[in-house]
Parts: sequence; C-alpha cells; structure tokens
Amino acid sequence: MSRTVPSDAKPRPSATASAALPDEEARLRDLGYQPVLARRMGGFGNFAISFSVISVLSGCMTLYGFGLGTGGPAVMLWGWAGVGLFVLCVGLALAEVTSAYPTSGALYYMADRLGGRRWGWYTGWLNLLGLLGAIAGIDYGAALFTGAFLNLQWGFTPTPGSTFLIFLAILLFHAGLNLFGVRLVSVLNSISVWWHLSGVAVIVGVLAIVPDRHQSAGFVLTEFVNDTGWANPFYVAAIGLLLAQYTFSGYDASAHLSEETAHASVAAAKGIVRAIWVSWIAGFALLAGLTFAIQDYAGTMKTETGVPPAQIFLDALGTDGAVALLLVVIVAQLFCGNAEVAAASRMVFAFSRDNALPGSATWRKVSPRTQTPVPAVWLSVGAAAVIALPSLYSQTAYGAVTAINVIGITPAYAIPILLRLRRGKDFEPGPWHLGRWSRPIGWIAVCWVAVVTVLFCLPQKSPVTVDTMNYAVIALAVVLVLATAWWYAARRSYGTPTPYGTAREEAEIAEGIV
Repeated sequence: MSRTVPSDAKPRPSATASAALPDEEARLRDLGYQPVLARRMGGFGNFAISFSVISVLSGCMTLYGFGLGTGGPAVMLWGWAGVGLFVLCVGLALAEVTSAYPTSGALYYMADRLGGRRWGWYTGWLNLLGLLGAIAGIDYGAALFTGAFLNLQWGFTPTPGSTFLIFLAILLFHAGLNLFGVRLVSVLNSISVWWHLSGVAVIVGVLAIVPDRHQSAGFVLTEFVNDTGWANPFYVAAIGLLLAQYTFSGYDASAHLSEETAHASVAAAKGIVRAIWVSWIAGFALLAGLTFAIQDYAGTMKTETGVPPAQIFLDALGTDGAVALLLVVIVAQLFCGNAEVAAASRMVFAFSRDNALPGSATWRKVSPRTQTPVPAVWLSVGAAAVIALPSLYSQTAYGAVTAINVIGITPAYAIPILLRLRRGKDFEPGPWHLGRWSRPIGWIAVCWVAVVTVLFCLPQKSPVTVDTMNYAVIALAVVLVLATAWWYAARRSYGTPTPYGTAREEAEIAEGIV
C-alpha cells in the first residue's frame, strides 16, 4: 500500500488562524476514507471532550490518596506543575500531526502514514489498551466516590464486590448515553466543561473559607511523605508523578472525534492544546485547595470512606457539606467516563474499519439512525470491565489500572511525533502547525514519554507481593504479545486505505452500515 501523503496537503503559514479552511469531507476522502459518521460537533465541543476526559475532578480526586503516600503534598503540587509543562509539549507536537491527519483512527493512522504498517499496528494496539484502561480507571474511580457518598449519606459500607457492582452500573449508563449519537455526547461534554470549572471554583472556594484551620504554605509546598515501603526518596517522588500523568491523558479524544467535528484540521488540534492548559491551571488550584484543607493527615490516608478527599470534606465541612461536594465530584466523573467511552469506541470503530481487530466486521458497524458505532461502544465498556477485575481481590489494583492507562496511551502519543521528526522536511503539515518550534518541542515530548513509560512499569509498593505487584507491566506485555501474534493472522487484511480510496474499500465500509 502507498504511504505517500496526498499532494494537496500544503503547509500554511499560521498555526492559529486560517482564512481558507479545508473541506473536511473531501479531505477525509483524500486520506482514503468514505465519510460515514455525522459531523455534528463544533470546535468547543471538540475541546470539551478532551477537557472532560482529562477531568481534574476525576484524575486528581481518585488518585489523591495515592499521592498522599507517594511523596505527599510536595510531589503532588510540584509534580503537577512539572508534568503539566511536559505534557503541554506532547500535546502541541501531537496537535500538529493531528492537523495533518484528522481521522478517527488518530494515532495509529498517523503512525501508519508516517512510518508504515507495523508502526501503525503497534501504535493502534497501545492506544487501544490506554483508552480501555482509561475507561476502567475513570468509572471505577466514580464507583469509589459513589461508595463514599453512600457511606456518608446512609451508612453504606463499601466492599470490593459492591464497588465493582456500582462500577458495572456506571459502565452500562455510559454505554446507553453513547448509543444516542454524537450530538448528545457533544452537548454533555459542553455542559461538562462548565461543571468542571465551576466545580473546581466551588470546592476550592468553600475549602478556603469555611474551615477554621488550614495547613501552612510550607507544609503544602514542601512536606514529603513516604508510605510506599521504598527507602529511596527520588524513586518515591518519581512514582508519585503518576497522579499528574494519569490525569493528563486522554486528550487524543479530540483527534478520535475529528471525523465528527466541523473544520477538524484546525478544531481538533486546538482542542488538544486548550484542554491541556486549561486543565493544568484548574488542577493546580484543586490540588492546592484540597491540601491546604487537610485537618488530619493520617486520618485522611486511612479514611473509612475509602476516599481521602471525602474525608477532607468531612473534616473541614461536616457531613452535609461533604455530601454536597462529593455530588459535584461524582457528576464530573460521570461526564468524564462518558467522554472516554465516546473516544474509545471511535478508536475501536476506526481500528476495525482497517481490519485490525478480531471480528472487525462486527465492531465497525454503524447505526443508520444515530450514525454511532454501536458494537464498538459495547466492546469498549465490556473490555474495561475485564481490565478492572483484579480490583475484586487486590487493594492496589486501582493504581495498576491507572498505570495501564498511562503506559498504554502515553507511548502511543510519542510514536507519531517521533515518526514526524524522522520525516523532517518531508512531513506535510496541516493548517495548524508549530513552525520552527516543531522539532525542539517534538524532541522534548518524545524524551518525556520515554521516561514516564519506564517509571510506571515499576513496582509502586514494597515488598512486592501478589497483592502489591504493578500489573500494568503484565497488561502491557500481554497486549504486545497478542498484537504480535494477531499480526501474523491479520497482516494481509489489515491496512489503512491508499489516499483517495478505492471502490472496493468504500464498498466494504458501506457494508458495515446496518
């Protein structure tokens, strides 16, 4: 198959404004795909889906207890600031490639075009692992907070089994919402933006005003806590960066929804970058507000609610105030999980469209009524349920689930960027690009991803036992082995179409609309 970039993809001088926006349907056909999804999402909706998936009220909250013991306040605050800067570089570099290749396949399609079929194949499998891990992490976190809410409101005692049942109910809820079509998803994501921003403002404001006592600035910015069992403080601080890196993931959602976004060559690129920097500011404010409001550090870590932020709310505001703020967080997490299901299902649809998954003919089918990939939605939530199964018997499984998200999706971000750097001047940028900053920002992004991928494969607790092992590395190994094995079965049928497509390829896509 040809791997050439279409000849009409010309670089333009401005990264932020283009007077002549491309015809996105024609551009998609130029890239080899027949449009079958409804292009009903605007620029704000595209930004909103990545912002909702990043969701500081999900990632920061659900891993806050993890951060309390892996470096404590100092690592959480300074780690957030540093990680956010590096992630912004990754987002800028990825946005540039997204502008050149605005398809639902996103990362794997970019890698395929820039590096060849095998690059696309492994990038796709890593991306899929990360997206499914993200659904599991987000919705299981929402289940944990729901359990804490039920505990405060009605004395319900969460157990691993009951939490998993709540998790399954949330997955089904999100599957149902996604079956109604992208317009509902877009509306919910737009509401989600304002819910998140106002929710952070309310939580930080209430925690700043109501409690009689606050921690000192010195405590918040310099206190180091190690509850991991590891003696090396640098190792502990490095592991503690998981809180920030996990939260700063999922912004490829803007790229995955590009076939459903108007002016996607610009809007999807802008959506990625805006989602990161807005989340960076909001997340720092949220983490600082929570940490200043801690009344009893040890009690917060060992809270009976199972959720340390709930204990902070309870100690600082009383039961009624804690319940109210928990509802704010839970609704935000539900918005986040819904957006992630949308992004993951589009990845499943696109990967199946190119015959990369077992049973691709089923997963690429699209509803004629809603123009939604219905089987892909069900596969996404079903796989997420399987990924979270270890939480039934391991107390540290949630940390591993979040690490699965990071070490799956983060390398997938870097591969297209690396291949774009390797192409040099042969790369044809889209209407949104970085100009002379492209190479330095790209190399910073690639180096950062290499570091964090190694970090989050390492054990998080000592001694390393069956209960404390980091299962993320096993999940990564299993996916790579399966991807390699399946390659030999599917390599003749897998492939992104040649530019401008063929009649046979368009007919095969049309057959998937049932």
